[in-house]
Amino acid sequence: MNAYIHESIAGMKITQGFVREDENLGIFEDVAGSVKKTWLDACRIMFLLGPAAENISIWTTAFLYVCGVSWMIGDSSITVGVLVAFVGYVGRFWGPINNIANVYNSIVVNMTYLERIFEAIDEPVIVKDLPGAGILPDINGSVDFRNVTFSYDPGRPVLNNVSFKCKPGDTIALVGPTGAGKTTVVNLLSRFYDLDSGEILLDGTDIKTVTLKSLRSQMGIMMQDSFIFSGTIMDNIRYSKPDASDAAVISAAKAVRAHDFITEMENGYNTEVNERGSRLSVGQRQLISFARALLANPKILILDEATSSIDTKTELLLQQGLEQLLKGRTSFIIAHRLSTIKNADTIMYIDHGKICEAGNHDVLMNKKGAYYDLYTAQYTFLNEA
Repeated sequence: MNAYIHESIAGMKITQGFVREDENLGIFEDVAGSVKKTWLDACRIMFLLGPAAENISIWTTAFLYVCGVSWMIGDSSITVGVLVAFVGYVGRFWGPINNIANVYNSIVVNMTYLERIFEAIDEPVIVKDLPGAGILPDINGSVDFRNVTFSYDPGRPVLNNVSFKCKPGDTIALVGPTGAGKTTVVNLLSRFYDLDSGEILLDGTDIKTVTLKSLRSQMGIMMQDSFIFSGTIMDNIRYSKPDASDAAVISAAKAVRAHDFITEMENGYNTEVNERGSRLSVGQRQLISFARALLANPKILILDEATSSIDTKTELLLQQGLEQLLKGRTSFIIAHRLSTIKNADTIMYIDHGKICEAGNHDVLMNKKGAYYDLYTAQYTFLNEA
């Protein structure tokens, strides 16, 4: 029931947008009815167990008194003191049983919680440091994919024998249709998943042989979901580098053109944002996430649809600031808006889990292949719009 309530609150706008209030209320009533029935069953058992244990204890004590008196009459060796002591021992025996009966309901509820907790604890950690994993030294940013194959579901590869190599400081753009495997490439580079086969090397070091902390600490990652934590804007940007100074945070915000809208808020960088940044627009959340990634000053920068929710004017300003920030840093950029990646050193068109084309913008346009078709179709569509 709690899970359904949380889901309903998180998706409230979608529910209202599709006028699903009555249907969702009906589902909630069914769930709540099931909870009510289960709770009443537990209470019924609890209220039966308590009195039952008490009655057995009382009847046992009464039986002992009846038997004890009859034994005293027939056997002078049994005294009143012996009888009282024996009854006392019996009372001590039934005391804990009565207590267990009285807390039965709490035990049942706690067992349910424990079941959920142990389910989470027993969930295997798929991606973890291998035994004897070393520390990845400071890297220059050379990336080498060698015959990489990966599948989320067995037998259905998302990437199939993918190989490419980029030099330190290169900007690599990944384009292609939805579901082609672009995000999977950067997820594997960050080692959010392990490969089915092949190798990924950073400066010649296989990423599986180093610790996750030493690997990811040299990367700045901005994924499609711009997650904002509850707290101040300053804290959210500083999340990637807790020891960063205020000046460094402000500098990163200026570089991504977030400074202007932040200073216009009531408390500037100390403005409290709600959970998941609900008081910020989607574009503002992306700019803050962008600043957070850049503040870490990573050797490898991963931008997954980083400008998808930013207006065209802000995007043009952002591109100007990024020109300096991308220098000397290996960058992987995933973008559907092809105008944002025209200046990339290498553009890779990925489809059906393979790299179909690779080269800079001019080379791929001259080839008039898949990238050319995608670019001209998008350009024509924007002109018509």
